[in-house]
Order: sequence, then C-alpha cells, then structure tokens
Amino acid sequence: MDRRSFFKKAGTAGAGAVAATALAAPAIAQENPKIAWRMTSSFPKSLDTIYGGAEDISKHVAAATDGNFTIQPFAAGEIVPGLQAVDAVAAGTVEAAHTTSYYFVGKDPAYAFGTAIPFGLNSRLTNAWFYEGNGNKLMNEFYATQGMYALPAGNTGAQMGGWFRKEINTLDDLKGVKMRIAGLAGRIMEKVGVVPQQIAGGDIYPALEKGTIDAAEFVGPYDDLKLGFHKVAKYYYYPGWWEGGPTVHAFFNLEKWSNLPKHYQAALTDACAFANTNMLAKYDMKNPTALKQLVAEGATLRPFSQEIMEACFQAATGIYSEISGTNQYFKKIYEDQTAFKRDAYLWMQLSEYTFDTFMMIQQRAGKL
Repeated sequence: MDRRSFFKKAGTAGAGAVAATALAAPAIAQENPKIAWRMTSSFPKSLDTIYGGAEDISKHVAAATDGNFTIQPFAAGEIVPGLQAVDAVAAGTVEAAHTTSYYFVGKDPAYAFGTAIPFGLNSRLTNAWFYEGNGNKLMNEFYATQGMYALPAGNTGAQMGGWFRKEINTLDDLKGVKMRIAGLAGRIMEKVGVVPQQIAGGDIYPALEKGTIDAAEFVGPYDDLKLGFHKVAKYYYYPGWWEGGPTVHAFFNLEKWSNLPKHYQAALTDACAFANTNMLAKYDMKNPTALKQLVAEGATLRPFSQEIMEACFQAATGIYSEISGTNQYFKKIYEDQTAFKRDAYLWMQLSEYTFDTFMMIQQRAGKL
C-alpha cells in the first residue's frame, strides 16, 4: 500500500468531517434560536391555580425547546395592570398575555366569545367548539384584526353566581345592586336592575368591605376562599350562568407569533393545551374542599330563582340579537356557537346529564 496516498486521503476525509461539523453547528443554532418572551397575566400570584396557567406554559415551552425558547410570566401589575394585558400585547410592549378575553368587551363585544357568553357552553363543550369546531378559527380571525393570535390556556369549569350582602329572592331584590361582574353578563344584569362594575380580582375585597359594591362574582370556591369574600358578604349564589365553561387564553402579538419557527409554534400550542387541561383538573380537585370550608365558616348557599334565571336568559337573547345587528364578527361567531350548542345539548342530556343526575341522587342518599 502507498502510505503517502493513504494518509493524504485520510487527511482529506478528516478535513471534510471537520467542515461538516462546522457547518452543522450554525445550522442547528438557526433552527433553535434563543428567544425570550415576557407574558403578562391579569391575575395575582396569590391565585395560584388561575395564575398557574402562565407558569405551566412557561415550563412546558422551555422543556420542549431545551431552554432555547423561554417565556417569563409576570403577575398583574408587575408590567401593566391586569385589565390592560391585551393592550400591551397588541402594542408589542410584551409578546404575550395570559388573561380572559371577555375583560375586553369594551373594545368589541366579540371578545366575549373567547371566554364565555352568558348561557353559552359548559367546559367540555367549550373545548369541543374550540378544538374540533370552528371556535379557534373564528376567534383568531377576529383577534387578527386586533393584532393578536390566541390559544385556549385554561378553564375554570362552571363558576359560582357570586357573593351578595343581602338575600336575592326576586327580580326586585336585584334593583340598584352594585355588582362587580365582567363581560357581557354586566349588560344583561343591567337589564334586570343591577349596576355593573368592572374591577380587577385583587381589588374586589376592599370594594366589598367598604360598601363600594354590594355584590361580586369572581370564579368559584377555591379562589373565593383565598380572597376572603365570605367575610364581607354572606350569601353565596349559584350557578354563574354567565360562565358555564369560561376559557382563559394566551394572547400573542401576531407579528411575534408569525415569526416563530414552526416547531416553536408547535411547542407553544402544546404547552397551552396542557395549561388548559391542567387548570380545569386543579379546580375540579380543589373546589369541593374549599366549598365545604366556606360553608363551615359561615357562607350561606342560595340558588338563583327560576324567575331570575328566566329573566336573565331572555335579556341575554335580546342583547345578542341587538349586537348581531351591528357587529358582523359577533354575529358570525354567535351563530356558529349557537348551532353547535343546539346539537351538542341533545347529546349531553342523554349522556352526561342522565348519568350525573343519577350519581348525584346516590350521593344525596348517602350511598357514595
């Protein structure tokens, strides 16, 4: 064998391997760029379950991208106030927000569908409409007009009807009541005599304590216990017909989202889906224990009367018709969700409702 020829060839091959390695490293770096985002929340850290959705997103995105794509969550007020979260995203002040869409119905009523409309969908049907129906598609058509893209990133399940300083037995009892209530529910309650107030979660307790408001709704037993509402308002009403399955969304600046590598978009989409599922599981686990504690500490449970429920349902129907007459995005989304709801409840009344009702009867009879 010609030793000189052999070593010459080997040296050439080695140089090629080094060159290939040198080319591969920048290519990998380009495929997995270092990206750091900030996500402002509309919730305080003390509300660990609902704020925790932002933390879930952050952890899962970092894990899926080997730490190359990071999203740092900030509580309400650390960058901007909670009720300015989507403004900050649209303006590019932050890249992302974790908030409820219906906080921003003052900008456009169509925002309501991102979270929940009164007498809308329960949590299971909400997820079905978003993921398998037209929900995500229609909402992101609307959000694009606002300079944003959004994904479901949390759900609380059906909420409670709120805390009242006095009993509410009839429609007349609602007249003049100053109530913290968000979204389109405020407009509906206004139709039956309530004076709606929009107040961020962290400001509700002092407003109730001082008598600035007479009633407030927020989420449900776990969060309400943390916030101490039962100490300043005794009567705890149900159900929160305005939020049968409210979704918390992760909003992204549209340009920033569009410029993400596709696999980073996929990682972020999966992280939001986890946050969506995990939040609902946490609330379903924590609410029963919290409800028992609230009752033990003096909360008095009361159902809204059929008279109140029917009057509010009729008011809601009228408002949706009124808004649909002037807002094409609202009309398109409302009609799609209503068509889905009409068929979905045919199935729900045979399956979930029948089974759950039977099991609840057994529970009340002490057989569970």
